[in-house]
Amino acid sequence: MSEPPSSIDNDHYERACDQAIAMCDGNLRSTIKALIMANEYLELELFELRAAIASTCVPKQQAARSSAA
Repeated sequence: MSEPPSSIDNDHYERACDQAIAMCDGNLRSTIKALIMANEYLELELFELRAAIASTCVPKQQAARSSAA
């Protein structure tokens, strides 16, 4: 079984929650909505990266960084 999160991890998440709520002016519904939207965006990014890897393509942003180095 997995170990329970340490208090350091818990403190990190507590601070992150406080920060997210503060960014939405204390409105919990807006905070949840913003987090859902951010999660959907990240899921789309992950989907696109997996598709690029599956087709052995490098995303444009990654290709630009590689050629600049």
